[in-house]
Amino acid sequence: MVSMSGSRTCYFDNNATTPVAPEVVDAMLPFLTERWGNPSSAYRFGSEVGAHLDAAREKVAALIGAEPREVVFTSCGTESNNAAWASALHVTSKRHIVTTAVEHSANTSHAEVLRKRGFDVTLLPVGSDGTLDLQSLEQALRPDTALVSVMWANNETGVLFPVAEVAALCRSKGVLCHTDAVQVPGKLPIDVRALGVDMLSLSGHKLNAPKGIGLLYIKRRTRFQPFVVGGHQEKGRRAGTENVPYIVGFGRAAELALSHLAEENTRVRALRDRVETTLLESVPHTTLNGAREPRLPNTTNLAFDFIEAEAVLMLLDRAGICASSGSACTTGSLDPSHVLSAMGLSPMRARGSLRFSLGRYNTDADVDHLLAHLPGIISRLRAISPLNPQHPDNDRYDVAAARARHEQGMAQAPGD
Repeated sequence: MVSMSGSRTCYFDNNATTPVAPEVVDAMLPFLTERWGNPSSAYRFGSEVGAHLDAAREKVAALIGAEPREVVFTSCGTESNNAAWASALHVTSKRHIVTTAVEHSANTSHAEVLRKRGFDVTLLPVGSDGTLDLQSLEQALRPDTALVSVMWANNETGVLFPVAEVAALCRSKGVLCHTDAVQVPGKLPIDVRALGVDMLSLSGHKLNAPKGIGLLYIKRRTRFQPFVVGGHQEKGRRAGTENVPYIVGFGRAAELALSHLAEENTRVRALRDRVETTLLESVPHTTLNGAREPRLPNTTNLAFDFIEAEAVLMLLDRAGICASSGSACTTGSLDPSHVLSAMGLSPMRARGSLRFSLGRYNTDADVDHLLAHLPGIISRLRAISPLNPQHPDNDRYDVAAARARHEQGMAQAPGD
């Protein structure tokens, strides 16, 4: 991949965002230049645009196995999640929500806001491999539970939750079920009928559409209260003039995602496995965070002991390599990943973890470039790290005490 500056960029952060596909750009351009009418208008110049909006709705509905009328376009996955939660609490007097400790910040932050407003939120724990125990969910359900919201695929580890089983349990208890499926499309097939959820969130920029467009699937006959109110757009379920160019782009991206499913599960998976296996075998004191399966085919999260991930990312960036230490929505936080912490990783190990998430445009040459640079970067940083037992001064340096001070400092930063 070539960046805007013309230099080579090896991009391994597709769970944060994806490049907009050229086919998507081509589909959008006419609606930025020629067909710019308002689809709600009565005259032909606008109503013809509305026909393209309907076509895009059919395409994204096909991506998830839904009826077009069950699709509500939003601005992003965060809005979709917020809308699902807000509606679930509005249509009932129940005041209890069940979610997990490893959800995206779109939900964990919302949970904290709801707590302050007097709602009760249960955060389900996960195992050391990031998996969810259905028994813990069943035990958490109460007569006043309004909603269960469980992500399908974790954005940091790629670990999959048994959402179909979660939805079945919710149905048996008469509880609404929502899933944040933002990381799934184009990587795994989606069939909302088989899945059985009442609501599902997606975001276009995770599947090679532009940032600023998402959807909320609302199962037919599910009671729903709009989160954004105003005009009659989206059949009264989400007000605001439709973002037609981005909706059209989302539709084209949905077509491409369906057509590339096999590639994601073969070629991209093989690239991911090559990265993972090579690093685990060639870099000592490296471990995989999360279960190997079931997992997204493009994601690996590795802990490199005795180093700080942010230092690794800086050196990778100099080599034209993009990766991450967790969710892009928490970049800049001094706290270790809440996902890895919930899995029981120590602050030190969590801070030494890197996520590599591959995509359609990654090549063998990208992987060659990463594997040519990363082991040496880890080795150089470990050589100067006082947390490394092989530090040249370890005969006069109390490594255990240094680790303890390090962990204590992480627990106290920032603001304590």
